[in-house]
Amino acid sequence: MEATDYAIRAMTGAEIEEAVGWAAAEGWNPGDRDASCFSSVDPEGFIGGFLGDRMIASISVVNYDTAFAFLGFYIVHPDFRGQGYGYALWQAGMGHAGSRTVGLDGVVAEQENYKRSGFEYAYRNIRFGGVPKALSVPEAAFLKPLTAVSDELLAYDRTFFPAPRDRFLDAWIPAPGHAGIAATREGVLAGYVLVRPCRSGAKIGPLFADDAAVARQLAVAAIDAAGGGEIFLDVPEPTADAVALARELGLEPVFETARMYRGPAPDIDLGRVYGVTSFELG
Repeated sequence: MEATDYAIRAMTGAEIEEAVGWAAAEGWNPGDRDASCFSSVDPEGFIGGFLGDRMIASISVVNYDTAFAFLGFYIVHPDFRGQGYGYALWQAGMGHAGSRTVGLDGVVAEQENYKRSGFEYAYRNIRFGGVPKALSVPEAAFLKPLTAVSDELLAYDRTFFPAPRDRFLDAWIPAPGHAGIAATREGVLAGYVLVRPCRSGAKIGPLFADDAAVARQLAVAAIDAAGGGEIFLDVPEPTADAVALARELGLEPVFETARMYRGPAPDIDLGRVYGVTSFELG
């Protein structure tokens, strides 16, 4: 690699869309509106490597606040792998994060590389997919459409994520094609779910709930909102009730990642995470 030929800079909106297309080609099955929602958080965190006008590598290191960032979209075009372009971009991305704790969901093939860069294994995430079974579930909470962000929702979401996600959820929940559902008990939020169309089927994420009964009711409602076809649900393996729910729905493991952190692993309520929001943004 000749440094004078290689430029690293923040991506434009169209280039972020291109990176999402690369993710689809890698089999990651991104959502139809992921690019615009993701970039709303930290546009400068979507960084590309360029030879002339051609983008040949991508990475996102999204800074949520002064303490936490999440890394994704680390892809080098197949024609340019093994030539140092990816590592140079990696260094730029980690420089953008600074001293923040950085999380990522690493594919199996790259986990040893991430360890060499200072990331430590936390737990495994499993993607379950397939055409779900029809389930009849008892009513565990009152369900209502979720169309906008409230202070109560932000406080609830903060229990499951290491940083505030105001800007992200402001884009994520009302995005075209996205369907959000909230669950309440005695007027208090007890869980919420979002389902979105993807390149293949639809993906549930997040799915946060106070207990398995509420999670099951929300999952069934999300599947109904998706309107049929394949459903994908990413669950943290340590949350046994989440794994059991995916299997009860008739879904099968199709993909896995390792949640890894550079820096202290955040203190989140993993036991009530029944569906990860996104492997790209945490």
